[in-house]
Amino acid sequence: MLDTVFGLPVHSLVVHAAVVLVPLAALGALIMGFSARFSRRFGPLVVAVAAAGVVAAFISRASGEELAERVGNPEVHAQVGNLLPFIALGMLVVLLALWLLDRGLPGARPQRSLGIQVLGIIVIAAALITAGWTVRTGHTGAEAVWQAIVDNTTPAS
Repeated sequence: MLDTVFGLPVHSLVVHAAVVLVPLAALGALIMGFSARFSRRFGPLVVAVAAAGVVAAFISRASGEELAERVGNPEVHAQVGNLLPFIALGMLVVLLALWLLDRGLPGARPQRSLGIQVLGIIVIAAALITAGWTVRTGHTGAEAVWQAIVDNTTPAS
């Protein structure tokens, strides 16, 4: 089911959603970690983008396993890529918790207590780790696909 679509590997199509959505959510999470006002206003959107990124990361992982059965296992990329959905899921969990706490009770003037500030720092760390891991995953995947081609060709004049 996750092998090919229209004759192309599903992985090469769906991975772009993860590559865009996960870092975009990490950027939103980073801002939410610093700003309770941003969190209250844009939290639902950032959480939704993060959730979509997690889904895309899990589909990318599964479709990558299907692709590996066809073309071979790019070991480093497979190892790094297997962890990305779980790292993104961890960010989603702490991000959702921060938004729910920042939102507070209806009618109450929410303020960030020390505990919520600490959670904000955890969200910032999770966002940085998730964005970095996404870049690392994408880079190792690009190397697996393109390194041998680039090494064995010369630029056109």
